[in-house]
Amino acid sequence: MTAAQADLRTDRVERADDVSIEPPSVADGAALWRLAKDSGTLDVNSSYSYLLWCRDFAATSAVARDADGETVGFVTGYVRPDRPGTLLVWQVAVDARHRGRGLAGRLLDALAARVAAERGLTALETTITPGNTASERLFASFADRHGARVEREVLFGTDRFPDGPHDPEVLHRIGPLAL
Repeated sequence: MTAAQADLRTDRVERADDVSIEPPSVADGAALWRLAKDSGTLDVNSSYSYLLWCRDFAATSAVARDADGETVGFVTGYVRPDRPGTLLVWQVAVDARHRGRGLAGRLLDALAARVAAERGLTALETTITPGNTASERLFASFADRHGARVEREVLFGTDRFPDGPHDPEVLHRIGPLAL
């Protein structure tokens, strides 16, 4: 799919089902931390890190807001310094009240489209621990929607984590993307 001129605006807000998708602001940091904590599956970073993320990586992240303006989902990512056409997705979370409606997929699609329009994008990467079926389905579905293949390899084995037992992190490289 090709971005139309109107789609190239960086301040664009996408709306569907009374949920808007837009870049985060520092004011969203606490909500991101809460959503990560409440997910029950994500590694929760310090609240400070989410504040920094919303400040320094807003251009490569997105939040979903409900009709009342509450942050109900997010995706955080960054462009890899050694691969400027690759967006690494760090975390995706959706509030329990909004799950099962495709919001995580819409967040990924909106973020990928925005990054592609602003910087060019040929691939998306993420890591998923074995057995995280929901994340595997989310990213496989993203690959299908964008005509891309998925390559997998262990990025960090269990022996790399100094803070106790941790499942391996499997890198999912999705590309080339048709955005």
